[in-house]
Amino acid sequence: MRSIYEQVLGKQFESLHPRMQERFGFDSEAGIASIGEGVMERVWYAKWAAAPLKLGSQRHMMFPQGGANIPFTVSNYAYTDSYGRETVTWIRRFHFPDATRKFDATMIYSRERRSIVDYLGTKQHLAVDLDFIVSEQGGIRIISREQRFYAGILQFRVPAGLTGEANIHEWYDDEAACYRIEADIRNPIFGPVFQYRGTFQASVIPTAGRKTPYEVKPLREEFRE
Repeated sequence: MRSIYEQVLGKQFESLHPRMQERFGFDSEAGIASIGEGVMERVWYAKWAAAPLKLGSQRHMMFPQGGANIPFTVSNYAYTDSYGRETVTWIRRFHFPDATRKFDATMIYSRERRSIVDYLGTKQHLAVDLDFIVSEQGGIRIISREQRFYAGILQFRVPAGLTGEANIHEWYDDEAACYRIEADIRNPIFGPVFQYRGTFQASVIPTAGRKTPYEVKPLREEFRE
């Protein structure tokens, strides 16, 4: 089985840096996970967005807090969800001096949409289409597109003016011997909403024969893509 990122990138996957292929190339049958640990040089949020970010933080979707040199971790596990879909977790923890902030998501490859769908938060109420592009550094640039909200019988496309459009770049820096990550989330009307920039190391850990940890899975799974 190919990883969901190999499926969306096709032959371009081979253009990724070998360390990026390692991080993005495993599936639920590989028996491994990728655990990253590092420091965010900068975490920033727009003060005008504090209220919606606080609301989103209750479901582990961004948060209204910033700072410098913030330790963080990212956990990527691949598993098959209850609908039989290959799924990859993105469990991020930002360890501020006074609190640990959480930013969680799960990604699948949608054959119908021919793209990665990113479910944000603990209950997968927000589904976001993502474009994946191989960058000049052999990294991956992720750009968000259409966003949809699902809750019970309620479902609708989120108007562009209410979205946070993400532009994320992850790559491996050979000279510094570390991964680098930059994220810029902005509203098309009001501008920047949330940003972070940092470096980390990632280790491959064996998971064969063990269940995916409960705490990295969403509390609710959404079948609508």
